[in-house]
Amino acid sequence: MSVLARDRLAQLAAEDGTTIRNLVEELARDTPTRAEYAARAEPARAELSSALGQAPSAEAEARARALLERLGGAQHGSQSAA
Repeated sequence: MSVLARDRLAQLAAEDGTTIRNLVEELARDTPTRAEYAARAEPARAELSSALGQAPSAEAEARARALLERLGGAQHGSQSAA
């Protein structure tokens, strides 16, 4: 691990009142794998198809994914600030 990465993790952990170890454990526990994302995507597509009467386009899915990623990053940042 680089010194910069370690120092950043130490700062994030201190801001959350935790340790680097706990921070990394939380990340591992709370971050879905690609397989878990894929498993969640199929029921979401089915629900959207049911509600909208058609499946979302690949472009709409990409825009929604980008929005969720931005919101996820913003949410994590706001949790640290709290």
